[in-house]
Amino acid sequence: MTLDGAGRTVESAGGPAFPRLRLRDPTPELLALPWERPLADWPTDHLSFRELPVGPSRHLVRFLATERGLIALKEEPLRIAEREYAVLRHLEEAAMPSVEAIGVAGHPGRDAAILVTGFLPASLQYRRLLSRFPPGPSAMRDRLLDAMAGLLVDLHRGGVYWGDCSLANTLFRRDGDKIQAYLVDAETSEVHPSLSDGQRRYDLDVLVENVAFGLADLAALQERDELIDEAVAAAEGVRERYQALWDELHAEEELRADDRFAVTARIRRLNELGFAVDEIELLPGPGGRLRLRAAVTNRRFHARELERRTGLVALEGQAQLLLNDQREYRLWLETAERRRLTKEEGARRWLAEVLDPTLERLRPAIGPGRDPLQAYCDVLETKWLLSEHGGADVGLATAVEAYLEAGAPAPETGGPAVDAAPDAADLGG
Repeated sequence: MTLDGAGRTVESAGGPAFPRLRLRDPTPELLALPWERPLADWPTDHLSFRELPVGPSRHLVRFLATERGLIALKEEPLRIAEREYAVLRHLEEAAMPSVEAIGVAGHPGRDAAILVTGFLPASLQYRRLLSRFPPGPSAMRDRLLDAMAGLLVDLHRGGVYWGDCSLANTLFRRDGDKIQAYLVDAETSEVHPSLSDGQRRYDLDVLVENVAFGLADLAALQERDELIDEAVAAAEGVRERYQALWDELHAEEELRADDRFAVTARIRRLNELGFAVDEIELLPGPGGRLRLRAAVTNRRFHARELERRTGLVALEGQAQLLLNDQREYRLWLETAERRRLTKEEGARRWLAEVLDPTLERLRPAIGPGRDPLQAYCDVLETKWLLSEHGGADVGLATAVEAYLEAGAPAPETGGPAVDAAPDAADLGG
């Protein structure tokens, strides 16, 4: 690499100049990639490119298998790529759901750059997720709309203006009985100390419009034109979901000075949404009453508690289900053994006697590409559905057998969709 006096790359005698390269994981394999070439000219004979379905994009996107895993490469104008890299770094530092920024290779001479991000494992685009289920209203679509609203609330709380909120710019992962949405395209995003109400409203308007377009487009692809109007109306639900969550997080409640239960109830509501309360503030109000404010952290309340008890790292929705399963098992042990168990002892017993043996049964069926904790959550949902159908608790062993007999279904695989069938193997809820 040759630099001029200002630190800029210049043309080498043997070919194009080496770019201005930033890598967060500068392995020899990544350093050896042909960064000096346009992405379209990267050789395919000795690089392990993968063909993956991608949504509509203004720029060339390619996926490359490396020792560290699959990475995504996107070539775009230099200024946009550097801004997107900075936004993604900010999102990661703020623990907001997004793809991981790995690096950026800039070519000032031709106003182009290659942005490098990590591939999000077990993720799905909205078309692939929803096309695995019957067209029209469904529990899965409701979960997806909840996820989009929750993602935008998280971004806005962190001072991030998305600018191009859409289903196409988002990836989804199943998260227990919920869906987690991840920002995957930050080309138009901006980071501010905080957002004005006008910025938030405009971003939300863009999201509603783009969600309506995405759902209508999917209905057209499924040749169900009669569902297009319903899909557009359903998109308005994102606005209602966003506003309800925003209001819950920012509400100032008025309460009696002696009503400590109201404080506890508010904290519990926030915890159920996945937020840990960082601080509460009680302010004097009119007539001797108090105003309650609550400041919350990121949506990892149950995930942190699960990790503290068991060492397991899970998504928030998964953790909530697993903690509930732990609690049920601890209560069953207390009844069977006629003694009290601490939460920590119950967690250790659940891990050794329930989760680990079940995961050993599931792993051969789900293979290495799927999340085993999500598969266990699917078993729990199978158990709930079978129990509801039979009017009594069928037990975990029966649920595992039913799940395996159904082919361990999941929408991220090529097999049967999770809730495509209304029989006892239906996992969608």
